[in-house]
Amino acid sequence: MAGHEDELCAALMRLALAGDGLVMGVGMTVLAFRTWIKFWSHSKALKDIKDTPVTRIADLRTLVEEPDVQAKEKIRTPEKQISPPHQDIEVFATRSKVKMPSRPWMVERLPIPSLETKQEKLVIVRGRVQTKAFVESEGDQRDAEALIPLNVPEKAVFVERTQTYVLTEMSNFLGWITQKDLVKFTRQVVPFVLAETEAHWSFRPSDMAVYVHINLDESQHPIPLVTVHHQLHPVPASSYTLFQAMFGRRYPVGLLDEEKILPLGAEITAVGVLHTAPDGTPVVKSSKRLPIFLTEFTREQLLVELASSTKVLFWMGVAVSTVAAGVLGYSLVKNWTRWKQRQQQRQSQNNSENRQNSTIEDEAENFEDIPDGELCVVCLLRRRRAAFIYCGHRVCCMGCAERVEHGANPRCPVCRQSVTGIVRVYDS
Repeated sequence: MAGHEDELCAALMRLALAGDGLVMGVGMTVLAFRTWIKFWSHSKALKDIKDTPVTRIADLRTLVEEPDVQAKEKIRTPEKQISPPHQDIEVFATRSKVKMPSRPWMVERLPIPSLETKQEKLVIVRGRVQTKAFVESEGDQRDAEALIPLNVPEKAVFVERTQTYVLTEMSNFLGWITQKDLVKFTRQVVPFVLAETEAHWSFRPSDMAVYVHINLDESQHPIPLVTVHHQLHPVPASSYTLFQAMFGRRYPVGLLDEEKILPLGAEITAVGVLHTAPDGTPVVKSSKRLPIFLTEFTREQLLVELASSTKVLFWMGVAVSTVAAGVLGYSLVKNWTRWKQRQQQRQSQNNSENRQNSTIEDEAENFEDIPDGELCVVCLLRRRRAAFIYCGHRVCCMGCAERVEHGANPRCPVCRQSVTGIVRVYDS
C-alpha cells in the first residue's frame, strides 16, 4: 500500500475515534437507522407479496377496466345537492327584497365531480420476455426490434457492456491486491413485454391482451441479466512495470470485457404496479416501496428469499444498534467525566488563586501594625478577615477559619455554634 493511502487510513481512524469514539458512535447509529428502515421496507414488501396472488397476463385487462367503469358511473350520477335553509332578508340599500342565506358560512358547496385518486394496485405476473413487434407482427417482422450482442448470436431486449481495467498493487499487510477501474459502460434497451407462456399465438382472441408492457422508466431495481461474455485481455508487461511493482505503484494487468443480456424467451416474474397505456393495454411499472421489480424467481421462491433477507436485516439491525448504543454510551460517559474533571480543575484553580491572593494580602498585613482587638483569636498573628455562618462572629483570619471549617467538628471558637461556611469580610 502506498504511503499516501497509509496516511489516509490513519487519518480516517483518528477521525472515527475522535471524541472517545463519538464520531464512530454517530456513524454506527446512522447505519443502524438505515438498516431498520430497510428492514421495515422488506417486511412491508413481504406482507404485500404474501397478500397478492399471481395473476394471469390475460386477466390484467379486466383489472384495469373495472376501476375506470366505476369512476365513470360516479361521474354520471352525482349526488343531489341539499339546499340550506334560507331566510328572506330585506336589503335597505335597494327597493326590492332578495333571498340571502341567514348563515352564509354554513352553505354547502356543490360537489365537483372528479375521478377518485387511484390507489396503486400491486400485481405479480410471470411470462416470457418478448419484443412488442414479436407479439403484434407476423412473419419476419417479429425480430425487427431485437438487439444482437457483439460476442454471441443470441437475441435480447437489454444489453449491458462493461470494460474494466484490472490493476495490481503491492500492499504492506495484505500482499498483492487487485483493484478495478471502470473504463467504459454502455447500455441498450428496447421496449419489451411479458407474453403469456401458455397462450397460442395463432388462435388468440383479438380482444384479449396476452401480453403486458414492462416500463423501466425511473426504475432503480436490479434486472436479472445473464452473463454471455467474460474475457480478460492481458496487457503485456514493459520495463516500466517492474519499477511500478518495486515502488508500490499499481500497474495494469489486463482489460476485463463483460457483456450481460436479458435474452428473448427468458421466463421472469414482474412485481409492480398496474397502469394503463393510452391504447388501453396494461403496463406494469416498478414501485418505490418494493425492493424488487424483475426477477427470475417464482412467487414462492421470492417469498423465501425475502423472508431470509428480512431475518438477516433484523439481526443485523439488532447487532448494529447494540454496538452503536454501547459506543455512544461509552463516549458520552467519558466526555461527561472529562467535562466534570475540567470543571473541578477550573474551580480548584480559582480557589488556589483566591488563596494565593489572600496569602499575599495576609503577608502584606504582617508588616503592618495590627491592633490587639483585630488579631485572630487562634494564631494571634494576622488580622480577622473571616465571618462564620451562621453565628456571624468575625474572630479568625482566613487560614484559621478554613481550618476550623474543614475540621472534624467545625464550631465557632467564641460561641461554639456549628459552622457551615465562611465569608471573607473586607474593610471599607
